[in-house]
Amino acid sequence: MYVNSTEVLCSSEEVKTTLSSSAFMPLLMRKVEQVLPMQIDVSKTFKNTSSKVLDFLVDSMFEFVDQSLLPSQSNFGPVDELGGEVVITSSIRGKIPDDFPEGVYIRNGPNPLFGGLKSTKSIFGRSSHIWIEGEGMLHALYFSKDVSDGSWTVRYNNRHVETETFKLEKQRNKPSFLPAIGGDSPAILSAYLLNLLRFGKVNKYLSNTNVFEHSGKFYSIAENHIPQEIDIITLETLGNWDVSGAWNRPFTSHPKRAPGTWELVILGIDAVKPFIEIGVVSADGKELIHKVDLNLDRCSLCHELGVTQSYNVIMDFPLTLDINRLVNGGPLVKYNQEGYARIGVMPRFGDASSIHWFKVEPNCTFHIINSFEDGDEVVVWGCKALDSVIPGPDMSLNQFGWLPRRFKPADPSKENNDDISAEDGKLFSHAYEWRLNMNTGKVMERYLTGKEFSMDFPMINGAFAGVKNRYGYSQVVDSIASSTLGMLKYGGLARLHFEEPADVSLK
Repeated sequence: MYVNSTEVLCSSEEVKTTLSSSAFMPLLMRKVEQVLPMQIDVSKTFKNTSSKVLDFLVDSMFEFVDQSLLPSQSNFGPVDELGGEVVITSSIRGKIPDDFPEGVYIRNGPNPLFGGLKSTKSIFGRSSHIWIEGEGMLHALYFSKDVSDGSWTVRYNNRHVETETFKLEKQRNKPSFLPAIGGDSPAILSAYLLNLLRFGKVNKYLSNTNVFEHSGKFYSIAENHIPQEIDIITLETLGNWDVSGAWNRPFTSHPKRAPGTWELVILGIDAVKPFIEIGVVSADGKELIHKVDLNLDRCSLCHELGVTQSYNVIMDFPLTLDINRLVNGGPLVKYNQEGYARIGVMPRFGDASSIHWFKVEPNCTFHIINSFEDGDEVVVWGCKALDSVIPGPDMSLNQFGWLPRRFKPADPSKENNDDISAEDGKLFSHAYEWRLNMNTGKVMERYLTGKEFSMDFPMINGAFAGVKNRYGYSQVVDSIASSTLGMLKYGGLARLHFEEPADVSLK
């Protein structure tokens, strides 16, 4: 076909026929493999490819469809921006302690534009968002105390994190990025290529997972991009933080401050080599003082890293992101229950050759409670599961059947029951300990609080990150509700007493 800047001399049907031909898909796959490892020069690309033609191709070939939510998933639905603070006058239970400090509680989370997450249907098949996607929204509670009578006022506000891709789609006023994680392989590959050609990016920048502070500044982050600096009072997005231009790859959702030096240890994963790099940011946040490729042979979806007084801790578990697997018709993201699992311990400023790897039992651990040195051992506490909730079911098909089985609570009284399956409870995570002996290479593993309670999203007093602590806090899963609804439902908070074996206090 011939194309100039003002006219497209082909019909929609001709385009569809060309793109669905047997010769096109291998060409597309080769093109994706060529394009992914390189930085896309958007201006150069658009000199050679008409943006109007690309928009025409997408509009004519792809249909955006809402990913419906079950009643039990209503908390995944988006909310509107308020446009300013509101005073909370009801729905407050309990009492704010007199010695509670004034300040701001802030968090972020997915809040999709245009009514919710989308799937697409096309000649290539389906592509869909997975449940953790959606544009990030900041939610803030402001606590202020009247000095005259000691009464408290609580105000709430929310606002989207205005990433580059958020502003782009808001300006277009319609879904524009094709979903590029879940679904059929040809559809995902098509989305990769078309998103790259149209926007210079494979996917949207989400900024929906965590808010952290470093050197007096606050950042919103999701690990598919670099952080955005935010103003926690106005909730304004101030811009991207790339550490003075030195960090040009994804950035972990859970960076850790090194004990004693207050340097920030970061990690970035990518679908192409180098799969994982670790960096150390100066205490003032102005300089990247160390950056190293870990030379891994797979892209493990390492959601969090640990630190101790002297070491960085890397979780290399068999939840992987694999472009070659996608090109060969498999899923982009997959947990391999037969894959190897290991934990790496490296000196703070070490390189790949300095990592001491410890083989551990296969598992999927997203969140670390804490890590610290104890004599010759490095101790890692985390929330361990035997399967992964990511990517989860295909939400475009409402296929939630596999979830209730894996959320089914174990019942020891029914050991001989035919209804028992090896899949039961695999998605439940439990507080777990790995003790890694740096001298002998031996590993000791154990459950910290038994398996009665499932928990995740742990927190500790940040002053004890990287050193031994007595207490931790975690959300506790309501196993009955989770099994019934096929989704993780949390029903309480736990205070963990690490110096008292198998002790957990529920609130």
